[in-house]
Amino acid sequence: MSRATDGLTALGLKRPVLIVVLNLLIMLAGIVSMFGVEVRELPDIDRPVVLVRAVYQGASPTTMDAEVTSKVEGAVARVSGVLRIQSSSEENNMRVRMEFSPDIDVNTAANDVREAISRITNQLPENLDQLLVIKADDDARPVVQLAVYSNTLAMQDLAERVERDLVPAFVSIEGVADVPLNGSQPRVLRVLLDPAKLARYGMVATDVLSSLETMNLDVPAGSYLSGKQELLVRANASTIDTEAINSILIKNGVRVRDVAEVYYGPMSAESYSLLNGRAVVGMGVLRQAGGNTIAIASNVKKRMAEINAQSKDLQVIMISDDSVFIKGALQEVLMSLVFAVVVVLIVIALFLGQWKAVLIPAVTMPVSLVGTLAAIWLAGFSVNMLTLLALVLATGLIVDDAIVVLENIQRRKKLGESITVASVLGTQQVFFAVIATTASLVAVFLPIAFLPGETGRLFREFGMVLSMSVIISTFVALSLCPMLAAKLLKDDVPATGQTARIMGPLQGFGDRIANAYFRTLDGFLKHRLVFLLVFLGVAIAGGLTFTLLNQELVPPEDRGRLVVDFTGPDGASLEYSGRQGQIAENIMRPYQEQGLITDMFTIVGRYDKNRVAIQANLADWSQRDTTQQELAAKLSKELSSIPGAQVRFQNESSLNIRGGGGGLQIALLGDDYDVLANNADSLADALIKQIDAVQDVRVQYDTSQPELGFEIDREKASDLQVPVSRITQTLQIMADEYQLLDLSVGDQAVPVMLGSSNGSLNSPFDLLNIYTSSDTGQLVPLASMIKVQERGVAAELDRHAQRRAVELNIGIPPGTDLGTTMQQIRAVADSTLPSSATLIFLGEAATLEETSNEMLITFAVALIVVFLVLAAQFESVGSALVVMFTVPFGLAAAVFALLITNQSLNLFSQIGLVLLIGLMTKNAILLVELMDQLRDEGHSIESAIREGARMRLRPIAMTVLSTLLGVLPLVLTSGPGAEAREAIAWVVLGGLGLSTLFTLYLAPMGYSFIAPYMKPRAHAAEMLDKEIEEYEASVKKGEVKA
Repeated sequence: MSRATDGLTALGLKRPVLIVVLNLLIMLAGIVSMFGVEVRELPDIDRPVVLVRAVYQGASPTTMDAEVTSKVEGAVARVSGVLRIQSSSEENNMRVRMEFSPDIDVNTAANDVREAISRITNQLPENLDQLLVIKADDDARPVVQLAVYSNTLAMQDLAERVERDLVPAFVSIEGVADVPLNGSQPRVLRVLLDPAKLARYGMVATDVLSSLETMNLDVPAGSYLSGKQELLVRANASTIDTEAINSILIKNGVRVRDVAEVYYGPMSAESYSLLNGRAVVGMGVLRQAGGNTIAIASNVKKRMAEINAQSKDLQVIMISDDSVFIKGALQEVLMSLVFAVVVVLIVIALFLGQWKAVLIPAVTMPVSLVGTLAAIWLAGFSVNMLTLLALVLATGLIVDDAIVVLENIQRRKKLGESITVASVLGTQQVFFAVIATTASLVAVFLPIAFLPGETGRLFREFGMVLSMSVIISTFVALSLCPMLAAKLLKDDVPATGQTARIMGPLQGFGDRIANAYFRTLDGFLKHRLVFLLVFLGVAIAGGLTFTLLNQELVPPEDRGRLVVDFTGPDGASLEYSGRQGQIAENIMRPYQEQGLITDMFTIVGRYDKNRVAIQANLADWSQRDTTQQELAAKLSKELSSIPGAQVRFQNESSLNIRGGGGGLQIALLGDDYDVLANNADSLADALIKQIDAVQDVRVQYDTSQPELGFEIDREKASDLQVPVSRITQTLQIMADEYQLLDLSVGDQAVPVMLGSSNGSLNSPFDLLNIYTSSDTGQLVPLASMIKVQERGVAAELDRHAQRRAVELNIGIPPGTDLGTTMQQIRAVADSTLPSSATLIFLGEAATLEETSNEMLITFAVALIVVFLVLAAQFESVGSALVVMFTVPFGLAAAVFALLITNQSLNLFSQIGLVLLIGLMTKNAILLVELMDQLRDEGHSIESAIREGARMRLRPIAMTVLSTLLGVLPLVLTSGPGAEAREAIAWVVLGGLGLSTLFTLYLAPMGYSFIAPYMKPRAHAAEMLDKEIEEYEASVKKGEVKA
């Protein structure tokens, strides 16, 4: 600055009303933004997911894979923006799951998928029953789980009501993708044939099928012009009455009642749901990508209250609600924020010794914090756990600028300057340091905000909010602080009474600490090479310790519920799985009686009949001492005793990434399922033998599903003039049930199921005695054209990246180092598998693999950008190197803190490490910048180091203590979301606390090594001025033409 009366600092004293108005406008913008900013758990990091489902009655997994799944995969793979494709084929149905780039709108993606499938419709089987495109992931966790029960309605009537009335009511809520049902058994019309009666009348099953195909006939027949009136003509022969259906003529005077039993009943159970042992219909509310859980849950509660008020014969109750955890976690962070503000103000008061001085940061802090809300709203961000954590961490940072300015003003005032002069010159003296520290923090996060993947999207809001808060605080500190200081600190009022009794000992203690620091600093500088080697040893130890840290995606969270998956043998019946679920409930019931578990919601037949899922809701965090993880560890031992069941605990997290049944998921990709299965078995054996952390491995490709293969002899069928399609139809009808059509009963579509009567077939081989008809009308026994072979087949066929895949579910104990285990699995796979097999990680492991690579880029970018920004600001590579010299030691200190507190290396602790880079440089900048200033004023290197350390000790101590105490509440608070808060807080507490000691010694030591090779900045200015003066003198003398 050319003159002391120029610039932003002096403007505050010349036009105080203008400065006050500008700061009030910042606060007003923040207050107004509070009413418009969105509130959610985390930034919108959801990847859009579109699901394609198809039903093909009677199709085996192999048929489904070849005729439907592979063709649908090939079509949707060409859709723009697809990142991953995963599919599975099972008996009668298949699904293809597509994950899109984050910038793709889920509605656009779904429309593109529908268009792609429409192009291959003619390549799919004609009798494919339904093909649905859903804007949701059916593996996703419902954000709200509901249960519906009735004291008066039968389950089939209740299921009809739920599907007809309740599902549309909840699906229509904004942000809801789908509402899948569990335990629903809607009404069907059954027509059950008696094979003996059919044979007696000389009929076959397909005769009945043909006669019933017209029972729902209702077609337009054109229009008839009568005079001046046009009449629409409609032919209607539909019937829904069982007596009328019984009277339908088949042929030769034989009616349906003569060969079949007709009645309405519930659909055959594929699954059922229980709430604390009571049968209910479960409703899971799935959130669309980008949907707001808090808003969805609030609207679901309103809709639920409306339904319960209007319906007397059923009740909807809420089993679980993710928004409870989210609101609890946000409340805990807000409490930490308030506590941090109070503690920081107390620290400032104790250091400055004047309560009047506290009023200045007490005014500037709310302006910066509330003003940041306006920046959040303008940027389109949300108030979430990360942005609130950024504000908590920023509490110490935003007051740092005010502390540096205020402390320097006080120091100059004590040297004899008037308060007005001290306010202007004191602020101008630290102007560059304040700007430089702010720029270094912004430089850390701004480039990271543009990184791709999960890491970039998580860092974006956290880093931008932190950057915006310190930018606002810099403006406030350089404009409002000097003006307030000039108004409030005119008179020195000595502390008296109780204040003096508190301040006196504290100031004496501070002086002793300062003297001890100056003495030890002299010793460090005298033996700087020795201490440099010691510090380098610390840094190396930190690097070695880094390899000992457990790696995981996010720390295990206590979300207030346990979800346990049980998988039985392939081919297990629903009754078998129900008994397994009952055993598990009995094991868990004592914990419910103790009050630790409040409710147990059980789904028998989840996804498959051999799978059971139990969701155990836990008591409120404040009402229990046992954590979710501790209870899981206890139950894991007890539930593992259930025979024939593989037990997995779902690892639910804020990122909503699961491994498809708990544990660690991998897949082998190849071209042949049998070869892949053999490779998977070999790998499973090797993993159990060679890796201690692996408890068990389940190969998902299991050919133990029993299948009766009816091999049709096409040549014999042709000789007997029996179409193959008629044979397969007969088998479908008599072996299981054949869905003929849907009847319109009121506004409900009721499926018509054609099958065989109970007890008519005592053995699967009795199917060979069933008759079908030839084209000539002759009855032909199936045994004359079919051979039966019993064999084992896979119940499910999987695909990943359009290649055949066999998945392995690896059981690992809670707290296992996921990163190390993944490396061990890779090593075992490399030595076990042939080169033709490709191994990929799934679920949480896949995301961890991605983010690990992204974090290396993140740290590299942060370090390079900060160095370049510092070099530009200092106009000196040497000064920038001195600042960066302190960073490795701070990171080492943070690593030690993580190890001591038993924290893992995860996304949240990595955010803390990146933040620490900015915090470390902030303190070093204060020292180096003043040392450069003093050298410009003519001080020697040694004098500049000692004087700079003396002048900066107090502000550094104040700012560090403010930041540390501002972070402390994050460690002390418990409740929802405590694990993520602790992960960041321990990095900052341990890293900044220990690294401050390093900085106070390392920065002077580094400066003493590098400064001799650096010229003072004033030297360059003097040289330029001298050259210009010489040039101007030469012009005057006429030696050089102007």
